[in-house]
Amino acid sequence: MEQTITIHTPYITLGQLLKEAGVIDTGGMAKMFLSEYEVHVNGEQEQRRGKKLYHGDEIEIEGAGTVTVHSSE
Repeated sequence: MEQTITIHTPYITLGQLLKEAGVIDTGGMAKMFLSEYEVHVNGEQEQRRGKKLYHGDEIEIEGAGTVTVHSSE
């Protein structure tokens, strides 16, 4: 599955993106999800739920597909 998340702020955190994309139900689940599944930001593995994501970043989520960040600003 491939989707685009549009943000109205300069950035979104990885934990917020996982919730917006419907991968997790609550922000508190982000830490557990990241410890169990591989997530790559622009090709590099990432495990920090607070990682800031900006316009154009591409996030590959194991079992869920690819999400691209788009800014409306």
